[in-house]
Amino acid sequence: MKSLTVLSGKGGTGKTTLTANLAVLAQNLVVADCDVDAPNLHLLLEGEILAQDIYQGAKLAVKDEDLCIDCGICRELCNFRAINSDNQINPIKCEGCGLCVAKCPVNALKLELQDTGKLFHSIIQIGSMIHAKLKIGAENSGKLVSRVKEEAQKVAKKRNKELVLVDGSPGIGCPVIASLNGADAVLLVTEPTKSGLADLKRVLEVVDHFNILPLLVINKYDLNQDLALEMEAFCKENEISLVGKIPFADTIVKAMEQGELVVDYAPDSEVARAIREIWVQTKEKLSILL
Repeated sequence: MKSLTVLSGKGGTGKTTLTANLAVLAQNLVVADCDVDAPNLHLLLEGEILAQDIYQGAKLAVKDEDLCIDCGICRELCNFRAINSDNQINPIKCEGCGLCVAKCPVNALKLELQDTGKLFHSIIQIGSMIHAKLKIGAENSGKLVSRVKEEAQKVAKKRNKELVLVDGSPGIGCPVIASLNGADAVLLVTEPTKSGLADLKRVLEVVDHFNILPLLVINKYDLNQDLALEMEAFCKENEISLVGKIPFADTIVKAMEQGELVVDYAPDSEVARAIREIWVQTKEKLSILL
């Protein structure tokens, strides 16, 4: 079983759209949507939720009013100003550091786990998908990403699947790092813009740090062919495999307007052929990994 994580370094490059189309082509897999802050892969790979669990990823300070003597020590110590003049705790501001709990002279405070999101197991047309949704403003999304990946790995092993396909979140933060854990290869989706190239170089530093095989896709490459050529030269210079280039086409938008993926909606289109070639090249790279 192999694990492939799809990243972009920035939002809006077409990462999730490509992931959904690759999932349909791959077939024998489990899909994991690790963009838990703004998940949308389930909109492209429609399915039925079989099970869901409450995720508790943060602790907040809770006060026992019967024990509290209103000494104000907690308020004075709190660096996050989470305790007001009435010695009441603001759950939005509380970071769960536990200092107030440790210093309370009458043990009126304690840390309690909070519900910060939900974890879903869905059945889609091509198999299983594990995805999650973090509550608005909730923290520790990296931990929830790890849970999503763990569940996806369990399902894949149980059902003898060949691949876990992970749709990561944009950027280079904790959720991205968590989505890289255990990955055999990373498929990086970029676009021919200055910001696209800059963010590509940035996310490559993270991938290289974890010694994971990078593969590159240039989406909408024909919008700026000079920059696309610059990206290709960058790949050759840094020994990064360019597994495909996708042309700009409104066919993808038209497919999504109909609730379909472009490889099904217009299988003979140039963009669909490009995506199929990307999967062929990616599968080949995965197959040669030890």
